[in-house]
Amino acid sequence: MISDGVEDEEKWLAAAVTGLQQNAFYMHRALDSSNLKDALKYSAQMLSELRTSRLSPHKYYELYMRAFDELRKLEIFFWEETRRGCSMVDLYELVQHAGNILPRLYLLFTVGSVYIKSKEAPARDILKDLVEMCRGIQHPLCGLFLRSYLSQVSRDKLPDIGSEYEGDADTVTHAVEFVLQNFTEMNKLWVRMQYQGPAWGKEKREKERSELRDLVGKNLHVLSQIEGVDLDMYRDTVLPRVLEQVVNCRDELAQYYLMDCVIQVFPDEYHLQTLDILLGACPQLQPSVDIKIILSRLMERLSNYAASSIEVLPEFLQVDAFSKLNSAIGKVIEAQVDMPVVGVVTLYSSLLNFTLNVHPDRLDYADQVLGLCVKKLSGIGKIEDTLATKQIVTLLSAPLDKYNNVMTALKLTNYSSLMEHLDNTKNKVMATIIIKSIMKNNTHISTGDKVEALFELIKGLIKDVNGKFEDEVDEEDFKEEQNSVACLIQMLHNDDPEEMFKIITIVQKHILTGGLKRLSHTVPPLVFSCLKLVRRLQIKDETGAGGEAVAASQKIFQLLNQIIEALSIVPAPELALRLYLQCAEAANDCDLEPVGYDFFTQAYILYEEEISDSRAQVTALHLIIGTLQRMHIFGVENRDTLTHKATGYSAKLLKKPDQCRAVYACSHIFWSDDPEGVRDGERVVLCLKRSLKIANAAQQMANVTRGNGGSVTLFIEILNKYLYFFEKGNRQVTVTTIQDLIELITTEMQRDGATQDPVVDAFFTSTLRYIQFQKQKGGSVGEQYEPVKV
Repeated sequence: MISDGVEDEEKWLAAAVTGLQQNAFYMHRALDSSNLKDALKYSAQMLSELRTSRLSPHKYYELYMRAFDELRKLEIFFWEETRRGCSMVDLYELVQHAGNILPRLYLLFTVGSVYIKSKEAPARDILKDLVEMCRGIQHPLCGLFLRSYLSQVSRDKLPDIGSEYEGDADTVTHAVEFVLQNFTEMNKLWVRMQYQGPAWGKEKREKERSELRDLVGKNLHVLSQIEGVDLDMYRDTVLPRVLEQVVNCRDELAQYYLMDCVIQVFPDEYHLQTLDILLGACPQLQPSVDIKIILSRLMERLSNYAASSIEVLPEFLQVDAFSKLNSAIGKVIEAQVDMPVVGVVTLYSSLLNFTLNVHPDRLDYADQVLGLCVKKLSGIGKIEDTLATKQIVTLLSAPLDKYNNVMTALKLTNYSSLMEHLDNTKNKVMATIIIKSIMKNNTHISTGDKVEALFELIKGLIKDVNGKFEDEVDEEDFKEEQNSVACLIQMLHNDDPEEMFKIITIVQKHILTGGLKRLSHTVPPLVFSCLKLVRRLQIKDETGAGGEAVAASQKIFQLLNQIIEALSIVPAPELALRLYLQCAEAANDCDLEPVGYDFFTQAYILYEEEISDSRAQVTALHLIIGTLQRMHIFGVENRDTLTHKATGYSAKLLKKPDQCRAVYACSHIFWSDDPEGVRDGERVVLCLKRSLKIANAAQQMANVTRGNGGSVTLFIEILNKYLYFFEKGNRQVTVTTIQDLIELITTEMQRDGATQDPVVDAFFTSTLRYIQFQKQKGGSVGEQYEPVKV
């Protein structure tokens, strides 16, 4: 049935267009021969096609535009007739003899336009006559387009100030009255369209009405363009009359569109000076009108106006715009008891943006807006509406964007209360926004109280919900969130060590209760924050601060022990071991031997009891060896204990190649680059010989299990270690030892069944080339290497 209706409508439109074109043809012929009588006859017949009520607004518009084009030609003809001596009074009366009222009025408006242009009569009298005659058409669609035509042909002929059609002192009043009267009647016709048809077609009619809204709205645009409409006339006449029609029409579509039109077309300064009148109409609108968008756009325009020039800000203070908008929003919310949460939040979000732009120095205003929003949301708890929570995030982000400083947001007492209404997901989003703001603006949080307040705001990122981790959280998102928290910890700083220690203990309190999965992300940055404080205390000690710095450092190391121990329940032994070794190095720099030894002990316990994976053991052992090599505070007994353990661990690794590499790495423990440090050449050589023995065992094992001697890579690596210590001046490393090892490697590589590996060959060749290069250097180095034959 719908398709049949569409086809019928196409046929009706085609028939109407055909009739219009036929009569337009005869009209053109009459115009060409200057036959006024026939021109009026055929133009009236042409315009009779607009009397149809069968067409939808969209199709009717197509027909109207064709007729409009023809009327423009007719208007030109009428103007030429006046220049040839035709009386406009006679012509004005002549067209009124048309048989049907609709064609008669179209012709009358066309002649009226020329009549005004001819200036044979005052424009105000002609316009008044024309707008009054429009009452003869009460069909909503036909009347709407007829009045639209009147508005179109008269807009450039209004008796405005400075216009060529300007009349007496009240000329602007007449122009305004004409437009207002036409607007009022057009709006009534537009509203009546919804009642033209059965109830089941209401939705379709509303859509069609929406397409015609610009016909009505253009009247308001014309009003805004009248030069004589100053603030007084706008406040006393224009705005009250427009709002009266808006409120009285009681139509949702009309009220929403026209209120938006008023806000968009008239100047910002007019809105500012008439806030009382404009806002007073808002609570009187239909409950179904989306008032939040109307008020939001009004506040947005006023905000932009305030931002345009600092000179206009006193105007806002003069009219007390904030209080008026605040009061209006409260009244609208009370009037619309069923307003959804998203509407309430959107209104307060717009008010906050207005406040931040107009009164950036009044934090109490911003906090008041947040407080009002919290009050309206009281009793709701966590908000589940996605759009509402999104608006809350927008509202809470506004102070951050305006002030570029989280510290300012922390001064808003209602900020955290509003965050409490966010669900867990949006709470995390808001916390992330806060952290990004801190990072972007390089904001340093410098007091314990501020850190406490900040961590209360971002607790969604650092604590499990109800003590339970959310399994459905995406792993990558979780890591990104925790990395942002880690970055935040690094932004916490105070030059006063005592206050900084207070900050660290506050952070510790929050992150250690944040759930097991978070600890591996949040503990390391806290540990390094502590270590930075230790370094600062060390520098302070070196500059003569005395024992206070040492005592404070010991206190921090005790705290570090507690923090790292928390990783044992994760468990994260490899990470904990790395952190213990970092702390041991810091203790080394502070000359605190007992503390350093204790950290190494903890690292060794983790290695023995918690780390079982062979690859993890290799990595951990090399970290231990590297750290131990850099330690200088240990006495002979403690050092021997730790080095004995490290070499013992090396020999117990699962794979022979790993054993070999760990053992020759241990050689560095016994030889320091510092001339005053440990330099035990015998134990260095002992480690190298032991590694050579293990490499030989690995070679034999490969021969038994695989039938070949395996790679000689380990021998070449050991050769490089010998060369290193040979250059460093270890007298226990002799030329003979190096020469024997070179011959051993050469023999193994040339032996039958030896594995040929280009990488190994290149490694050995590079090593020999290095020896040759050192020999050619000359000087003491050249003399040292001269006996070595390659």
